[in-house]
Amino acid sequence: MFVTGRLLALVLCGAVPVLLRPEGSTVWAWLGLCVLLTIVDVLVAGRPDALELSRVPTPQVRLGEGATTTLLVHNPGRRYRGRMRDAWQPSAGARGVRHELDVPAGETRPVSTELLPTRRGDRLADRVTLRRLGPLGVAGRQRSMVVPGHIRALPPFHSRKHLPSRLARLRQLDGRSAVRIRGQGTEFDSLRDYVDGDDVRSIDWRATARRRSTVVRTWQPEKDRHIILVLDTSRTSAGRVDDVPRLDAAMDAALLLAALASRAGDRVDLIAGDRRIHRKVVGASRTELLSELVTAMAPLEPALLEADWRLLAAEVSRVSRQRGLVVLLTPLEPSAVEESLLAPVAVLAGKHRVVLASVSDPALGRMLVDRSDVREVYDAAAAARTVALRERTAAALGRLGVEVLDADPEHLPVVLADHYLMLKSRGLL
Repeated sequence: MFVTGRLLALVLCGAVPVLLRPEGSTVWAWLGLCVLLTIVDVLVAGRPDALELSRVPTPQVRLGEGATTTLLVHNPGRRYRGRMRDAWQPSAGARGVRHELDVPAGETRPVSTELLPTRRGDRLADRVTLRRLGPLGVAGRQRSMVVPGHIRALPPFHSRKHLPSRLARLRQLDGRSAVRIRGQGTEFDSLRDYVDGDDVRSIDWRATARRRSTVVRTWQPEKDRHIILVLDTSRTSAGRVDDVPRLDAAMDAALLLAALASRAGDRVDLIAGDRRIHRKVVGASRTELLSELVTAMAPLEPALLEADWRLLAAEVSRVSRQRGLVVLLTPLEPSAVEESLLAPVAVLAGKHRVVLASVSDPALGRMLVDRSDVREVYDAAAAARTVALRERTAAALGRLGVEVLDADPEHLPVVLADHYLMLKSRGLL
């Protein structure tokens, strides 16, 4: 049951008879009349649950894009007139949730609500509320019911704008025939005549003896290398930088690297977790890789737990027993790294090439510069101490053979992609 503003107006109208006959019986008689009219209006309004509701599956969208959710309203009885509210989580960005219903007997009507998610992940429908107003407009019947539904907001992948330029550099790398390099992790390409400046270690003495001129081997970076992305979903990834969670910024960097590496012919796997493994993408084909990564990342949320890096390192070993590139997408937080990451990463660095990609906060740089008053001076001192601790932690990781990339959310994807291209060009994968 619900009441409208008309009931309040009706009660206030009782001031007229009370002024004409100022007695207690007049007041009670008028209130009784209001109650009676309300009860009659509720009884005549009809059942609000006479409809059958079902929801059409809502398509996935990238964060920042809109979609439409549709309820199918079927009326198995007499003509139905009323109102409906399709409620969603606030972060689903539902607009136009209130609808007027006029459904003839035996017919089905679609009712659509616009959604514009403001957060990544699964945004859920709350309740559908049906109302039928009585003929007097004083009161009516109401019922809320759960009609399951959700919209999945995928990571926006803002860094995809950098993909064409990095692919062009990759094509230049693959197309260099005169400057093929010799080194670990490279494949033989062809033979050519020796020129000044060539590495003497690349001379092919057998071919030289056959041709009676000095011949060198040319090399090209190997394909089908293995890249394992380890996405940290622990408490440190929940911090926000420029109002974006560190986890989302790390996802953006992982997607750009995965897109680039798959085009280069390398295999890419994903492990996401903290104290347990939440998502894994292993063995995806190159055509389906990005789709599977985005779908796997979409529902991930930071957990207020410390990461179990021994568990994550063991999972990396299970996924790949051969040497590959392991990218740890985790914040460079000194306390968390020094307490739980250093020992496992030392083992990983002995088997793989390990890169730690961290989202830094550009606010630290601004705090270091601004010293306009006493408060800013204290802020600058705190920022300087934080930067020094991060540099100390990065140096400790470097001594273990881990390369640390620390950049703000906008530049981290580019820095990571460029580092990958550098490793490819030097034959270090």
